[in-house]
Amino acid sequence: MDDIDRMLLSELQQDATQAYAALGKAVGLSAGAAHERVRKLREQGVIRRTTVDVDPAVVGRGVMAFVLVEAGSWMGDSPTKAALEALPEVVEAHIIAGPASLLVKVRTPTTEELQASLRRLYAIEGVTGTQTIVVLESFFERPVNVRGDGSPGPPSPPAPSR
Repeated sequence: MDDIDRMLLSELQQDATQAYAALGKAVGLSAGAAHERVRKLREQGVIRRTTVDVDPAVVGRGVMAFVLVEAGSWMGDSPTKAALEALPEVVEAHIIAGPASLLVKVRTPTTEELQASLRRLYAIEGVTGTQTIVVLESFFERPVNVRGDGSPGPPSPPAPSR
């Protein structure tokens, strides 16, 4: 993966609906070359999927919480994964090192629904406890920095060759 691929990824993270002509122009390529590079990035698994960023509050999932899940045994087994995947309010689940075994991100419409979700999490075999952090407000959520330079915005296109 080179700098142009990284610029393409950054552009796509900002707006994945761009036409290949606009995408190519933004990074200094033709539409065809941009299309071919994006195709290769998909084939290589760099681009896992293309999705839409939906505002959770607008669709009735305004309560967000992070739940530390404590367990008496290793939680990476497939029954645990399947049990978590069966809960639609669980939008992320991560095996972690630290004070718990798993970190789970939950989105619900109300705090009452969050409480019901916590009961369902606690009922999963092997779970011995939970600690919940309710998010009051999110300042921002940013996409992965594919450039690795710490800059917040999309990269500048390369200088035209002479």
